[in-house]
Amino acid sequence: MNHLNYHHLRYFRAVAHDGNLTRTAGRLNLSQSALSTQIRQLEDSIGHALFERRGRQLALTEVGRITLDYADVIFTTGEELLVTLQGAGAVRKAIRIGAMATLSRNFQITFLQPLLGRDDVDIILRSGTTRELLRELEALNLDIVLMNQPWLRDATTNFVSHRLAEQQVSLIGRPDCFAPDDDIARLLESSPVIIPTLDSNIRLEFDALIDRLGIQATIAAEVDDMAMMRLLAREGVGLAAISPIVVKDELSTGMLIEYHQLPNLTESFYAVVPERKFPNPMIQELLRQNMAARQAFQPQS
Repeated sequence: MNHLNYHHLRYFRAVAHDGNLTRTAGRLNLSQSALSTQIRQLEDSIGHALFERRGRQLALTEVGRITLDYADVIFTTGEELLVTLQGAGAVRKAIRIGAMATLSRNFQITFLQPLLGRDDVDIILRSGTTRELLRELEALNLDIVLMNQPWLRDATTNFVSHRLAEQQVSLIGRPDCFAPDDDIARLLESSPVIIPTLDSNIRLEFDALIDRLGIQATIAAEVDDMAMMRLLAREGVGLAAISPIVVKDELSTGMLIEYHQLPNLTESFYAVVPERKFPNPMIQELLRQNMAARQAFQPQS
């Protein structure tokens, strides 16, 4: 009976996540030939090829994908064992949070509020694209990912989406640049607008609203970053179709005002987490506190 060499398995896992033998060898301070030998010995012990080469990249075979799934469980469980056993004497706990680079910073701060100022928590924040963040979540390099769209679960992932908040989207701009109008169609026809790009749910709903109203809107800018939409609104470039939480500070000071709520158009905020046997207890606590405070983000009547 063959015995599994866990050193070989650890090296395989590192190469599988990097997808590049040379890069992994450099990171582990090994020669490429030595690392290749370790992988080949693992393949010999299990009787199957783990990788196939596609150009300059290594791709997992079907057996490689299965092996990586087991390797992730094995080594993650070992890491969690150490954390659990050492936790009694630990002073601080780490929580690793990813957020879409375009997500409202104000919403992120509000989500993190229960942890801010605590001396027993290390908050590690990372931003990136949805693809990048979910890849890190799958590799358990992140505990949670914040998004403005739900993750549609499928057979290849074990992610769960929690809807944290929902807020009405409004037309928001400087009070000295645009003429208020109770009729939303006239307001949209008479004022340039700043809207998200086509890959946004808000943009799709906005386009549908324009179509229902039978009007043409003057597009001042199409932006995929909420922070940039906020700055453009402050400059008076146009009326921004955004959630008020994005510009809550400007609204509170009167720099910007809410001209009109866009009917049936809301933005939802989600937390995506992996199903884990040993979930980070800080994540469970954070989700509970945010769900309890969800009412604060509901659309106002």
